[in-house]
Amino acid sequence: MVNSGLLNKMRNDVVLVNTARGDLINEDDLYCFLSQNPNSIAALDVFCEEPYIGALSNLPNTILTPHIGSFAKEARFAMEQQALQNLLNVLKQ
Repeated sequence: MVNSGLLNKMRNDVVLVNTARGDLINEDDLYCFLSQNPNSIAALDVFCEEPYIGALSNLPNTILTPHIGSFAKEARFAMEQQALQNLLNVLKQ
């Protein structure tokens, strides 16, 4: 979805955040865009291949986290509650 065609339509000071799915962004195209637009920033928590080892790590205008976007006490609690509720729903059937 996010490739050179879309990136080149963006302003040169865009902030791009991806916590959804790694394959939504063409990482090579993003690297080229960020290299040419140092005022733009990318914050990524998901990648095409994890753990991520790639060129985006070398750019100063990237924030890369190792797929820990949900690593907060509140988020983990909510995920556990939802998993338990899903189990109860199945057992009730």
